[in-house]
Amino acid sequence: MSKNRLTKRLVASFFAAYSLNALAAPTVDVHSDPNCGCCSDWVSHLEEAGFEVNHQRDGDLRSIKMANGVPPELASCHTALIDGYVIEGHVPASDIKRLLEEQPEVVGLTVPGMPHGSPGMETGRVDDYAVLSWSRSNSTPEIFSDYTQK
Repeated sequence: MSKNRLTKRLVASFFAAYSLNALAAPTVDVHSDPNCGCCSDWVSHLEEAGFEVNHQRDGDLRSIKMANGVPPELASCHTALIDGYVIEGHVPASDIKRLLEEQPEVVGLTVPGMPHGSPGMETGRVDDYAVLSWSRSNSTPEIFSDYTQK
């Protein structure tokens, strides 16, 4: 193989590897109670969607929520951090991907409570729920996505 051809292949391999790495989703740091099964199910949902997850079962959720600006009325059973955003509760991976693509000026996304049928809460029953976004300047959350059963 000629030196020029080898150089071209090496350059092409470098750019292919760089492109794949650039497309990889950032790591999600999940904080949950060590005894919560639905949190682990939600982590599995994220991993199946292509996210790398660092699951910390530290149990000190109150201080994590407070430090990251999660109002009590928007709280759920686990808190995750990704690329400067807070993800609270059973938010679908597709909404997290959309958040990262659109990069709105919000603190993050939340599914307050633990609605049946949301990712990680597949119990056989399916409730209507909304994914909400919130910002530091506006205390009223906005609907980011709506999951209504028809």
